Amino acid sequence: MEYTEKPVIICLTPVKNEAWILDRFLKAASLWADYIIVADQYSTDGSKDICKKYAKVIWIENNSVAFNEPGRQKLLIDAARKIEGPRLLIALDADEMLSPNFDSPEWGTMLYASPGTIFVFERANLNPDLVTMWVEKDLVFGYMDDGAEHTGAIIHSMRFPISKKGDVFHLHSIKVLHFQYLETQRLRSKHAWYQCFERVQFPEKSNVKIFRIYNHYLNSVGRAVCEIPKEWFTLFVEQQVDITSVVVEQMLWWDTQVLDYMNQYGIRYFARLNIWTIGWPSIAEKWDYDNPEKYKDPRNMFEKLFCNWLIKTQGQHQHGWVKMLDKIISLFY
Repeated sequence: MEYTEKPVIICLTPVKNEAWILDRFLKAASLWADYIIVADQYSTDGSKDICKKYAKVIWIENNSVAFNEPGRQKLLIDAARKIEGPRLLIALDADEMLSPNFDSPEWGTMLYASPGTIFVFERANLNPDLVTMWVEKDLVFGYMDDGAEHTGAIIHSMRFPISKKGDVFHLHSIKVLHFQYLETQRLRSKHAWYQCFERVQFPEKSNVKIFRIYNHYLNSVGRAVCEIPKEWFTLFVEQQVDITSVVVEQMLWWDTQVLDYMNQYGIRYFARLNIWTIGWPSIAEKWDYDNPEKYKDPRNMFEKLFCNWLIKTQGQHQHGWVKMLDKIISLFY
């Protein structure tokens, strides 16, 4: 069955302290979405006030104290289902935007897809030079709502319910632009928190596996890099959307979460994660934590050597010989 009427296009976005990019995100999403549902999880940086500036935004509270991906995804989907009519749902984080080529035939194909269809995009990760990018494939960002119940994983969860019976449509022209890699300090802070979260939630997972998941940005060996299409910049400029400036924040909320983890579980519990290039004593001092020096690097020489080896081999970690050594190292590291 296909819809015979154009669906309502709804953007679903979770936020927590995303003021650094939220204004430009909402301006870009307003170009194509009928509604933008923002689920805010206790932001303290003015994100709510930014949302108030946009007529298409429906702001809702995410009252979960803990990090809970399936919970916030269900919250967003449930809010979207209060809007009547057929619904095309596009789920984006605040640091993701659709490329501005909405005149692509792919857009029209999406609008009249069958209920239950999922839309698979390519994600263009913009490099800090804002000239080049590298592309990930086969990521689900869209869904023609069919009312299915959503369940997800605690982390890196699928953003929508996925039916094996539903159609799958791959987009190649319209891409999801990812701005995560533009600001190194924010990226390192975010990924330090992710590593600590994994260490706490999944203590059986090896430190080597956690490293390989969250340190892919350290080495671009084997990564196909291409130029960002110049027409994207031109089209965004025409719509008065700034995608070139970078906001550098001095106080990042992920840092306090990491420091709190260290207080709760002890510094040594996180010693074998690649988080110690960040100066935690100075960060603790900025946030007025007691005894900042207790957050200094606890690693011994052995742990530093193995961490350096993991960094150097990150670009080849899919090679057989590296995988074999990873398994051996995981037995004792």
